[in-house]
Amino acid sequence: MVGAVTLALSGPAFSLHWTHSVERVEWAEDWMIEGSGLRLVQARVKGSGAGMEPGAGAVLRDGWWVWSPDLWVADLHLAASGATGAGWRLCDGPECHELGATAGKALVIAPCAP
Repeated sequence: MVGAVTLALSGPAFSLHWTHSVERVEWAEDWMIEGSGLRLVQARVKGSGAGMEPGAGAVLRDGWWVWSPDLWVADLHLAASGATGAGWRLCDGPECHELGATAGKALVIAPCAP
């Protein structure tokens, strides 16, 4: 893969955090690598608004709407427009990495082949 960057995680779980580009509200998702895909374990949002309504069964906990979607994907594609003021923060336990803060090709998060 020409131009690919690999980020090794310490385990099968990671979280993504970002600020919604229009509403300027925090959003977070907890993901688990399972087999050849990714499962969204939990989603959290600090409010609601344009395109960011809490999911089915959401409960308000410590200022966050929290719910557990039933979503499995082969990979995640994160647009990197550079126009949102920030990118994503991918956290692997206590260690976090900033991704997609500047304009560029979409970022792809996918499990590595065994």
